[in-house]
Amino acid sequence: MKPETAADPACTEPLPSTALGGPVSHAVSRVARLHRMAAGRVLKGLGLYPGQEFVMMHLWDAGPVRQSELIKAVELDPSTVTKMLQRLEQAGHVRRRPDPADGRAVLVEATDESCALHSAVEAAWAELEEHTLTGLDADERRELTRLLAKVEASLCTRTADCPELARRAAAEV
Repeated sequence: MKPETAADPACTEPLPSTALGGPVSHAVSRVARLHRMAAGRVLKGLGLYPGQEFVMMHLWDAGPVRQSELIKAVELDPSTVTKMLQRLEQAGHVRRRPDPADGRAVLVEATDESCALHSAVEAAWAELEEHTLTGLDADERRELTRLLAKVEASLCTRTADCPELARRAAAEV
């Protein structure tokens, strides 16, 4: 018989003894990893890698933006975004061009060809959402969303520069 430890909600493995002081952090890490794996499977069918859909979502909503602004918006390392943009450009989903207002800056925009990808990403995220939340009723889904927003705001104020998120969270408390 196994020793008594806190059960990990993501799987049936026991919580490692070194994580007993942080069972929620351990669970969030495991859930995030599993969610990213599930997203990867859904996005692979669209020819996308996890994270690229966030770049495309931002471009579809914002229109052409400077590459430096895109990097800030998706909160990823500049080299990672550059590699993503190279792949997305090769696939015909984005176009990069000099910013007419500042020749040193680069504008990034979604191509007309990416419009078909837009609805496919929307459908993929709906599928991922349903897969992720299977077993939760509508009230539980709302409560999970509320709680995750609070966790995100807490982490944001301690680890990142996201004052808008912190203001929204403070207003909801």
